[in-house]
Amino acid sequence: MMDTLLDRFCRYVKVETTAVEDSKTYPSSACQLDLGKMLTDELKALKLDNVTMDEHGIVMATIPGNVPGAPTIGWCSHVDTSPEFTAKGVKPQIIKNYDGKDIVLPGDKSRVILVSECEALTKLKGKTLITSDGTTLLGADDKSGVAVIMTTAAHLMAHPEIKHGPIRIIFTCDEEIGHGTDHLDLKKIDAICAYTLDGDDAASIENETWSADLATVTITGKNIHPGFAKGRMVNAIRLAAEFVERMPWHTLAPETTEGRVGFLHPYTIEGGVPEVKLKVILRSFVTAELKDQAELLRTIAKTITSEFPGASIKVDITEQYRNMLEYLKKEPRATKLAEQAVKNAGLTPQFKSIRGGTDGSRLSEKGLPTPNIFVGMHNFHSPLEFACLEQMESAVKVLIELAQLWGKEKS
Repeated sequence: MMDTLLDRFCRYVKVETTAVEDSKTYPSSACQLDLGKMLTDELKALKLDNVTMDEHGIVMATIPGNVPGAPTIGWCSHVDTSPEFTAKGVKPQIIKNYDGKDIVLPGDKSRVILVSECEALTKLKGKTLITSDGTTLLGADDKSGVAVIMTTAAHLMAHPEIKHGPIRIIFTCDEEIGHGTDHLDLKKIDAICAYTLDGDDAASIENETWSADLATVTITGKNIHPGFAKGRMVNAIRLAAEFVERMPWHTLAPETTEGRVGFLHPYTIEGGVPEVKLKVILRSFVTAELKDQAELLRTIAKTITSEFPGASIKVDITEQYRNMLEYLKKEPRATKLAEQAVKNAGLTPQFKSIRGGTDGSRLSEKGLPTPNIFVGMHNFHSPLEFACLEQMESAVKVLIELAQLWGKEKS
């Protein structure tokens, strides 16, 4: 199984699937369809039922059940990679029997995965790791999940003696830019619950995520020839700098918070003297606190416009996703059986609250309870990203156990 899992993973990461923010198409990049077509062909070759890829690039298939009356569950991963760094021309590097030391990436030796900055490495000596060469992302987020699901599907199809109910496989696009579930039809999934395979350390089960909103701050100034600007120009760039400076980064910024403390994070800025657009993400484990964060941004806007007549600042809030914990209560077996499956695979379950989100956040909110399960990916969204093969294999074992546990349940 290990060789097959590694082969699948390396094959998938070589297909570029970078999501594109602010794209007007879905998926946001045509290259995501390339991996979708590859997965569709492989699922058909495995003889799964109802294998499809729709016009949005969403791939679905069903592992047929062999226990009459057992409920249908879903396994979900996303094919896209983060737009924060290139994933074109990925060259996976396989490190067998990892020696426990810092890892210098061969394509750019200035990039080093430091043990001192990555706690996960301290537990992985002797394991098989996969990195990029340092010039790209690896794409373990979430091709680790894709490879784990595909490997498990192949195993279950080859071993009909393993008893389980129907299992719906779902591969989405554009999760990294917040649109992974935009075109998912829960009626087509028709499952009692689902699991995203989109987590890091072995044995981790993530049953809580941020609640998340996006603020688009539009700062409008007034441009005029700088030689004649006194008393007339209103420079939107300067006002944008003022806006960011007045955000409470000592107490509400990702670089100064951890655990359950939320934040405001300005992450893109574009424009010129007449207009600047600033994007700020709002994050909290308590959904109601997002309104307080939005009001803080509006207060900053009002203060600046009162000090700089002629300027205007508009703050538009877009809902992104909500804390899945609020919705998992609908089907408590989703988390309970995941915990038991991890135990059955010989691991000690570790429950985590994600300082981030998954497709499971939106699916849970839409009515399909969907906790997240580990797949051994680390340092994601960075050229320092890596995956652990043994942790991926453990995820396959957990899914096999999970399938069997649900096979003993009733709808």
